[in-house]
Amino acid sequence: MEELFRTVYPVEAADYTSAGQASADIKRKLKQLGVGGDVLRRVAVASYEVELNLVIHSMGGELVLTVYPEAVQLVSSDRGPGIPDLEMAMREGYSTANEEARSLGFGAGMGLPNMKRNADDFSIESELGKGTTITMRFNLPL
Repeated sequence: MEELFRTVYPVEAADYTSAGQASADIKRKLKQLGVGGDVLRRVAVASYEVELNLVIHSMGGELVLTVYPEAVQLVSSDRGPGIPDLEMAMREGYSTANEEARSLGFGAGMGLPNMKRNADDFSIESELGKGTTITMRFNLPL
């Protein structure tokens, strides 16, 4: 698969003042590359959700955006506690966000469900004490 574009965004844990900057840049870059409409909206939603999860739940990590002729791929990997119960974490409304995140209006428990709903392909791998990797793929119209 030929890569057209690739960039890496480091995301710091608990950096609420910068939260959303990577996803805003992802949206801007995809728009410049001619990705439009439905795909742009779905990537924007999913990238914001995954970025916030990195800020709220991890000890830091990164988002890697890769654009191919047929798809946009977003991979989030973190250093963190891991997710103890993936099945619960995928349920709408389930949240383990701390009080700081909740006081700022985050932690509604919609992050993972929104990512899965917006991606054409979604996978999540998590290991307790190590971290979590989420891979999302968004198909581009041919």
